[in-house]
Amino acid sequence: MTKTDRRALFCASVIALGGFLFGFDAVVISGVMPFITPEFSLNEWWVGAIVSAPSLAAIAAALTVGPVADYVGRKKVMITLALLYTVSAVASALAPGASTLFVARLIGGFAFGTLMLAPIYIAEIAPARLRGRMVSVNQFNIVIGFSAAYFANYYLLQLSQSGSALAVSLGIDQFAWRWMLGLEAVPAALYFVFMLFVPESPRWLVLEGHTERAREIMQRIAPADQVEELLNCIRDSTQEATHNLLAKIKDMFRPELRMVLVVGLIAGIAQQSSGINAVYFYAPTIFEQSGVGTDAAFAQATYIGVVNVVFTIAAMLLIDRLGRKPLMLAGLAGIVFSMSLAAWGFYTESPSIVLAGILGFVASFAFSLGPVMWVLFSEIFPNRIRGVCMAFMGVVNSGVSWFIQFIFPVELAHFGPVVTFSIFAATAVVFLVLLARLMPETRGRSLEELEKELSRA
Repeated sequence: MTKTDRRALFCASVIALGGFLFGFDAVVISGVMPFITPEFSLNEWWVGAIVSAPSLAAIAAALTVGPVADYVGRKKVMITLALLYTVSAVASALAPGASTLFVARLIGGFAFGTLMLAPIYIAEIAPARLRGRMVSVNQFNIVIGFSAAYFANYYLLQLSQSGSALAVSLGIDQFAWRWMLGLEAVPAALYFVFMLFVPESPRWLVLEGHTERAREIMQRIAPADQVEELLNCIRDSTQEATHNLLAKIKDMFRPELRMVLVVGLIAGIAQQSSGINAVYFYAPTIFEQSGVGTDAAFAQATYIGVVNVVFTIAAMLLIDRLGRKPLMLAGLAGIVFSMSLAAWGFYTESPSIVLAGILGFVASFAFSLGPVMWVLFSEIFPNRIRGVCMAFMGVVNSGVSWFIQFIFPVELAHFGPVVTFSIFAATAVVFLVLLARLMPETRGRSLEELEKELSRA
């Protein structure tokens, strides 16, 4: 890896810290719900509302973050989102009741815009041959955040039951769930500080007419003999760009981009309808449903974090070698099998089969739908309207995510886990067939090359 590659990777890694915050914020609630459900006397509808609150707000964030980032720049928006994460963490930890916690988590949901914006920025600074791997850094940080939340929850649960002087002095013995939520404020503050040291996206700067600033940044993150060629390609692809939002929306629905939008919508819906956030956000509840106790359920949730990390690393190593489409299809096939296995485990009342099915599902998702969808989104849309397109996809993705999280406890209560997990398996079959037929391969080509090719599709 060259010196310029390492600089680009540093920028990508800092931006991807937002992914860590998303992962931690999203999953930490899985350990909180067993505490607050009896404390706040919550029914299954309130449980679904509190768990899914960030995804509800993320729908609004998806509508605004992309267009705003197109207008004021990627960096300023991400700094603002870092502050929202911090405010949400503190407010959630201090929440006196269910409604306050719901609002605090809504605030954090607006910061979920980092999930959409980070891949845009990373794709715009990464060399074409490393773009898949660098965009996958964001997904890697998400799963690190997941894992950190699972382990923090398990550790705080054990500490709260230990009766140690440390637990008593810090109030963990009585307020473990508040500590679970409040820990997020630390990485959120660090993210804000680190964001001050990354440059603006050079492609956005060219779009705004700041070519000299863009050239200075490109000279640090791209080989010197390629800078001018890259700048010329960027100028050519953005020469018809406009700040008019309505014009951008109209541009997005041009006939020549129809197939790109269809593929994006299928991938966005497939990712969330797989049931991934039901598993992530309700992991201890799912494992308790299989017949194990609370401590064992929290312990098994940590396995999800480890498997997630391992298979996301595998995806990062393979995505630029094998391509996006092979990983996507292999992962979807694994999801079909794993969700079917989990349903069978619940039917036969076998906790070990349920655990194997859930871990197989997480592994399959981690090297396919998890990273590949965001890499695909960051590549297939034209430079001049990428923010608007990502906003549209983010709305759809967040909407499906919210619905799955909100309805999952109701499904468990009324239909049971066998039917619920069978539905996830059947849904994955449908999307496996659709993506096998329609998804393009984008490996190894510049964003400008892809724009020309896919706009003719």
